[in-house]
Amino acid sequence: MAFAFALLLACVPVVFGQDTMSQTQPAPTSAQTRTVAAGEKGKVKGTIVDRDADTFVVRDDQGYETTVVLTDRTDVKSKGGFLRRGQGYDVTNLLRGLVVEVEGRGNTDGRLEASKIRFDKNDLKVARSIETRVTPVEGRLTEVEAQNRTLSGQVDELNEVSKTMRTDIDKNNSDILATDTRVTSTNERISALDDYDVSDQATVLFKVNSAVLTPEAKTALDEVAQKALATKGYVIEVAGFTDSTGSIQKNRMLSQRRADAVVQYLAENFDIPLRRMITPFGYGEAEAKAAADNTTREGREQNRRVEVKILTNRGLGQTVNSSIQ
Repeated sequence: MAFAFALLLACVPVVFGQDTMSQTQPAPTSAQTRTVAAGEKGKVKGTIVDRDADTFVVRDDQGYETTVVLTDRTDVKSKGGFLRRGQGYDVTNLLRGLVVEVEGRGNTDGRLEASKIRFDKNDLKVARSIETRVTPVEGRLTEVEAQNRTLSGQVDELNEVSKTMRTDIDKNNSDILATDTRVTSTNERISALDDYDVSDQATVLFKVNSAVLTPEAKTALDEVAQKALATKGYVIEVAGFTDSTGSIQKNRMLSQRRADAVVQYLAENFDIPLRRMITPFGYGEAEAKAAADNTTREGREQNRRVEVKILTNRGLGQTVNSSIQ
């Protein structure tokens, strides 16, 4: 009897100790930064909530944010299926709102240097559609309005739009086609352009039904490239167009080929990293964006073009490290 009583007394502290350890820690009430020790392997899954030329920020389900660094060795692919390999993508497809899985190692700044990034193709469609629905565009916001748009509000909006689009896609595959239509008809390829200023731009013209750069076009691109390389924290926007002759589908394909030709020239001749160039987009004839009247020969010549803009980040304009390549 005495032995049993002594045993009971010995167990009491253990029981109380277990009750104390079982209390769960509350989730963070706001976004908190997570760092990765230098050289340590790291893996994170979450939604891209901020994007820059060489980095992006991932927020996980617990509300922690991790800064991911992109390099020329970063492998970006879609997830593969049964007996199928994933498709490779440029880093320019890593858009805000995209759900990603990132693996890599910590650098000396506590950020995760990515070696491998994977995502679902349907999530990429969602992220692209978000660009057409999230607050526009082209610096039309007043200074007061820009100050009132806080980062947390933008992230909440992105998350809500992402949830809505994912639900629609799961319910009906036809919504994916509708999303593609909205993407191809979008009037802007940059989300939150209020963060950037156009520091320089150029227009290159093409011959009828051609995506081949003329000597004059190459000269104009040479000047743009030299100005971009001398600019800190830049990205390059490339948009292709056609005149109104030909079918809509043919014009979209031709305008995309023209935009791709410009990107290829800048990458091959000036070694401009693809991560510095926003996903090139072909608008086709895009009557609302026509540079001139399509009913005249001179007007059609001006509409067979690619517009190239050098964009600089306002926040990085004075503080970006000059070692960024």
